[in-house]
Amino acid sequence: MQKKSIKEKINRKWYWLARWMCRIFAAVFFRWRCYGLDNIPKEGPFLLVSNHQSFLDPIFCGSVPKRHFCFMARDTLFKNWFFGPLIRSVYAIPVKREQGDLGAMRKVIEILKDGDGVCLFPEGTRTSDGRILPFKAGLGLLCRRGNAAIVPVIIDGAYECWPRTQKLFKSGMPVVVNYGKPISAEEAKEMGDEKLAQLLTNTLRQMQAQSRIKQGKEPYKYD
Repeated sequence: MQKKSIKEKINRKWYWLARWMCRIFAAVFFRWRCYGLDNIPKEGPFLLVSNHQSFLDPIFCGSVPKRHFCFMARDTLFKNWFFGPLIRSVYAIPVKREQGDLGAMRKVIEILKDGDGVCLFPEGTRTSDGRILPFKAGLGLLCRRGNAAIVPVIIDGAYECWPRTQKLFKSGMPVVVNYGKPISAEEAKEMGDEKLAQLLTNTLRQMQAQSRIKQGKEPYKYD
């Protein structure tokens, strides 16, 4: 096994410290609950595949799992003087949304082959009404090349506390995160890209409906 550099060791220490600070932020400002953490594989490469409701989604779904993993984020965020260096320091991967970004895909595959995980939001943008948009194909390639399991993740309540039409979030709002049963790398490899994207879209919509019903909220309706 290749020995990690001193710089990487220091970054990893900062990574875990940043995760703890995010947990404190979420617990202080929101009624935040996470369920199904046992569904995250204890070892081996994996993809956390989540819906996208707000800017805070990486904090809500990424602060609690004990495994090390990275996030994919749109490349324009890295140009911001504050967020750019911050998200780079926690291993975020810039990706161009308007076109197929082969460089980002190669980076994700490299991380998966190293046995770590990656969290991504296949809708490609934040929801405009709380509902889950159809996922974009491409996950199949990552699973095949990275031999990664897929863990579906649903975030509910983040849209209500910070919709894309508002500049600031509302504190004190309930936010629930559910980690679903994983799809093994072998199962994912047997599906075509379109079938896998459709399966994950439907799975997250079902998880969303179940979560909202348990909270006494009206489920979103889909055509």
